[in-house]
Amino acid sequence: MMTRLALYLILAVFVARAFWRLVDGIVEGASSGRRSGGVPQHGVSMVRDPVCGTFVVADRALTLVDGRTRVYFCSDACRDKYRARTA
Repeated sequence: MMTRLALYLILAVFVARAFWRLVDGIVEGASSGRRSGGVPQHGVSMVRDPVCGTFVVADRALTLVDGRTRVYFCSDACRDKYRARTA
């Protein structure tokens, strides 16, 4: 009898924790649209990293001028790989 009660108590704790994490995630997701550092607004210009193919917001991307063209990168690692490949 005591072990069954203990199992129900443990189960209740897990369910309560899962419910709290769900509610917390919903609240955080709803409030993240109000922050400026979150997901960009609809219609923002995006560019593609030529090394890994990731799409990046042009204003936040790392850039490199290659001749007359500006090339955009998602990270320092991709920019360095591009430099090594074209050198």
